[in-house]
Amino acid sequence: MIQAQFSPTKISSNSQEAFSLYERSRFGEKRQNKIEYSLPEALFLVETNRLKVFSGKNEISFDDFLKKAKRIDKRIEVKYSVFSSLRKRGYILKTALKFGADFRVYKKGFKPGQDHALWILFCVRESEANSWQDFSAKNRVAHSTKKKLLLGIVDDEDSVTFYEVAWLKP
Repeated sequence: MIQAQFSPTKISSNSQEAFSLYERSRFGEKRQNKIEYSLPEALFLVETNRLKVFSGKNEISFDDFLKKAKRIDKRIEVKYSVFSSLRKRGYILKTALKFGADFRVYKKGFKPGQDHALWILFCVRESEANSWQDFSAKNRVAHSTKKKLLLGIVDDEDSVTFYEVAWLKP
């Protein structure tokens, strides 16, 4: 079981188990002799009993960790539903902040940094209103980064439906 520390800006571990899991499954990012986890990654690992998160010396339960995560990211629940759905299917997801998206998604077995992401993923609630301009902007981001657009749409029961959008040349 990996033990990680939660601070206001990151979740990280310097344990051998964290480095081993990174090498096997690409959870986290190597940074300065530590593995740092995104909020969705850490939530997933806590829920699947591979990670314990501590604040100081106190372990944080999944529910308490989710509450803390909501204060940091108002959209964490929708992101986590989408992240969890794809990660359980074997895809590798990494943050995509520099692309203005929620995640980059790599094919099963691919390694970020050694291969390119196939999709740029945006997570939305089914009940959210989205304009054509929003859709167009998302599609342009994907196209300009030479990736396909993937929309993860979460319904009221937290089920996720995925839509892939690609350009057609008639």
